[in-house]
Amino acid sequence: MTSSTTSVSTHAVNTPTQWAGGMLRFTAVAMACLLTACANVQLPVWNGTSAAPAVRTAPQPSTSTPAPSPAVSQPIAASKQLTPLPYNPAIEARFPDPSVRYETPGLTEGRQQFTTQAEMTGLLQSLTSKAAPGQRMELATIGTSQRGLPILALIATQGQSTQATALNSNGKPTVLLVGQQHGDEPASAEALLAIARELGQGGLLSPLLQQINIIIVPRANPDGAQTSSQLTADGTDLARDHLILSTPEAQALAKLTRNYRPVALLDLREYAAAGPFLQKFQAVQRYDLLVQPASTANNHEFVIKAAREWFAEPMRNALNQSDITNDWYYEASAQPADKSLSMASTDADSLINANSLKNTASLMIASRGSDLGRLHIQRRVHSLVTAANSALRSAAAKAKNLNQVESFVTRDIASQACRGTVTIQTQQTPEQRTISMLQADSGQELQARVDWNSSLVLKPGQTRPRPCGYWVSAGAGQSIERLRMQGVQIMQIAEPGQMLADRYQSQSANNWGLTRGAIDTPSGSYYISLNQAKANLVAAALEPDTQHSYMYKHLITMPSDIARIVATPSVVFEEEME
Repeated sequence: MTSSTTSVSTHAVNTPTQWAGGMLRFTAVAMACLLTACANVQLPVWNGTSAAPAVRTAPQPSTSTPAPSPAVSQPIAASKQLTPLPYNPAIEARFPDPSVRYETPGLTEGRQQFTTQAEMTGLLQSLTSKAAPGQRMELATIGTSQRGLPILALIATQGQSTQATALNSNGKPTVLLVGQQHGDEPASAEALLAIARELGQGGLLSPLLQQINIIIVPRANPDGAQTSSQLTADGTDLARDHLILSTPEAQALAKLTRNYRPVALLDLREYAAAGPFLQKFQAVQRYDLLVQPASTANNHEFVIKAAREWFAEPMRNALNQSDITNDWYYEASAQPADKSLSMASTDADSLINANSLKNTASLMIASRGSDLGRLHIQRRVHSLVTAANSALRSAAAKAKNLNQVESFVTRDIASQACRGTVTIQTQQTPEQRTISMLQADSGQELQARVDWNSSLVLKPGQTRPRPCGYWVSAGAGQSIERLRMQGVQIMQIAEPGQMLADRYQSQSANNWGLTRGAIDTPSGSYYISLNQAKANLVAAALEPDTQHSYMYKHLITMPSDIARIVATPSVVFEEEME
């Protein structure tokens, strides 16, 4: 922040304001004209459908394992005695090791411990000298965990530099892969280490660097991995901390995406084979891998289609070709009597949903077995590697299209400021689906008809008119800090003025009404225009009605600290320099 003051246009998208000295003032009429010009962006016809890209997969699993019994369709009867983990031979027979063997320190034969932090660092460091000619791999520390462990990222590109400015200007889309947000999901980190080895000279994935840049964060939660804990050291679920950014781990990932601007993101996870599923259905999970595209309120249509048509569909085809059973991601309800299954939450605080609001095509893939220890570990890693390979090859095949989508979506979202509506809350769509599961005491495959809450189609819920932006008081600086970590453009008011605004009035718990009028905007307070690419992320954070909002999480403590600005302001702002 410089000491000089200028009146800064909010028309520029994703670029720092760079004005010469002097006083430049935009009236409300002039600013409205700028917005009108930007609003003329026309939604083109989506032409995303195409044949799935060729996918190189590992050889088929050996067929020497005894064949499992065929599937039957019948009601799920209660079982008097459930076979505890490890499973009986009939279930184990359904998950043979792949014929290819993955080599990481933690996958060494006969070993009990997964790859340690020191081993991971050593392996990644050794890869940096093995890039193909003209390519470069660099190991970067993007942050530090709560217990002082480094959070590492391997950055791979074709070029002389792995700096963010170089990757952002080389014309190739960047793909980010993140593993082990939960420390008790080790297959995700092991899979990403296996993928990283294929980026070096002679590796199967090295040629892809001609079309895309690749960033791998194998272990986002090193403290949790060290103790096999799902949570971070302070007890936070990192997987649900990507809007409020309360942990240094989430902040590190947010700054990474802010600086490197990935156009595609893959979150590698694991899910429990038994858990509540066993208690509710007297059965265990059947699918090797579950897939979840990002789904949250205000996702841009093209970002949704890119994630589903260019990534999820060819990924599931690749999994089927490799005999890896798969379905859409789902979770069992926490209520013992509720046997419905739901896809992942539509809240904006997950890694994939938060980044989809940054206009990144985002998916989560989860292998079966977070509760299995080392059982089926090669197959679990194989499932994740196959899915991730497909995503990387899809990104390379669609590199030009991804850049075009990013360019259009950036302009289209910015153009919507001051017009239309913003969705505050959505709901999953109730359906019925048939899923496969394995009877716990016999291993027999069952086809069960279940109530299903889908995130693929969202039911519209509460909406409000889309404001021009938001005013935030100087006393709510912590919220400003977190939004800046996300890459949101924010202007600080240099001279006292007024704005036409809607103020929030609490009607009941998480239910807010609006009162319109002029508000004073003191110097030192902030204005966040929605005429920018991350406008929908801003709305998710600042509209107070949801349990992931900054007001609900007390980053903004008083309703008087925030207002929705409903007319283009004419005030003087400090000049921000990056």
